[in-house]
Amino acid sequence: MPFSKSFPRTVKGSTYPMWEEIFLTEDEEKEEEQKCRKENIRLMQECIEDSKIIVEKKALKKFQSDMIKISIALFDKRASHAVYWKENKAKEKFDKKFGN
Repeated sequence: MPFSKSFPRTVKGSTYPMWEEIFLTEDEEKEEEQKCRKENIRLMQECIEDSKIIVEKKALKKFQSDMIKISIALFDKRASHAVYWKENKAKEKFDKKFGN
């Protein structure tokens, strides 16, 4: 089932927006998933480096499992979800189609 997202479009002479549903092609969806994956890997690597700094600054014991737990906590706060990337792509298509 292809990814879709609805966006409100202003209609001249109407106080209510018209909702337009935008669909991503399979290729667009895969491309956004790949971008998301690459970004998440970069973020996780950054989180691991940040957790090392936290462990050193706070003079915590350097247990690898603790460092990974800190990294995951940081990652959870920073990571983008695939849906976010797909919604952005759908919004881009909507703006292009309706000139926003």
